[in-house]
Amino acid sequence: MKKKLNLAPALFVGPHLILFLVFIVIPTLYGIYASFTQWNLAGSPNWVGFSNYSTILFDTSSTFHTQFFNGLKNTLLFVLFTVPPLIVLPLMIAVALSHKKLKGKTFIQSVLYVPGLISISASALIFTLIFNKQLGVTSNIFGSTIAWATHQPYAWLTIIVLTIWGGIGGNMIIYRASISGVAEELYESAELDGAGPIRKFFSITLPSINFPLIYTFVMTTAGAFNVFGQPLMMTDGGPQQSTSVLMMYIRQLAFGSGESIAGMASAMAVLLGLVILIISALQYYVMNRNAN
Repeated sequence: MKKKLNLAPALFVGPHLILFLVFIVIPTLYGIYASFTQWNLAGSPNWVGFSNYSTILFDTSSTFHTQFFNGLKNTLLFVLFTVPPLIVLPLMIAVALSHKKLKGKTFIQSVLYVPGLISISASALIFTLIFNKQLGVTSNIFGSTIAWATHQPYAWLTIIVLTIWGGIGGNMIIYRASISGVAEELYESAELDGAGPIRKFFSITLPSINFPLIYTFVMTTAGAFNVFGQPLMMTDGGPQQSTSVLMMYIRQLAFGSGESIAGMASAMAVLLGLVILIISALQYYVMNRNAN
């Protein structure tokens, strides 16, 4: 007897695959193709081979070379100063909230999660007002005279604080869910053996949340490399392009004023994607190896 073909799974998965193909796969492949062309978005792309990549990577007299490496440097600075706090702080908070005697866990968790629901533009507006030299909280309450958005290192500080404020809740929720799934008997047995909080954390908690930890580390890093809204809204890339990240240059080349240079922008985007891919693979390899 022939086995009936079950189409039910395809009906559920099909729409997602179609959307994934239309909005992710096809644009990605076309973007890679465009990176090998000279294109202004209006006419047909003109194939130039590796010319865009050669200019970006090796032509030190080119503006594109300067923009790429300045943007990459600033992006790496952002990653360096935001990713570690976005991994460590949520984990510390999640561990603290898992304590049985702590009151108001749900309220604390909700307060920390709410900023993640606010859009980047709204969050940036709030922080711009807070750090405003004339009207902000730092000026009127604390008497600060610092022009936060136009001087370093304060411009970076405002961007970093905004990012951590908005991102801490999401990772905290992931860790909370993972820690709550750890068998209570493990902790009780460790306590009977004389284990303190630090030993329980490193011997039980961390090994038990290995996959969520790897996931949040890789995804948070990838998200940080794609930073755009925070520096655009808070400092507009200043002062003196010191907070201009790579995504800002890519957007400016493709959709800024004047004629679009979409081919060059696509090449920069592909190079950024390769950087993210390599770093993500290294993160997964190192963390997974250490876990095993």
